[in-house]
Amino acid sequence: MQRKNIFTLLFVGALLFVSVGDSVLPKPISQYSRNTRNTINQWFLGLIPKKIFKRPSQKREEQLDKLQRRAAPSPDGR
Repeated sequence: MQRKNIFTLLFVGALLFVSVGDSVLPKPISQYSRNTRNTINQWFLGLIPKKIFKRPSQKREEQLDKLQRRAAPSPDGR
């Protein structure tokens, strides 16, 4: 076989192993397939930049606190 054919067969085999291996293969090997797919998914998700908010709702919470203080009855009953 030529190198190109061998590479193509290995690539298609790896693709099938990752995509449907957990539903077709027996138990110990199917777990390897599932773990490999999860690792690949996590790697691709890691490439996406994440926008981290420390407390995105902090401003909203402050507004709610102000409203609650206004709505609360005063201690002298007025």
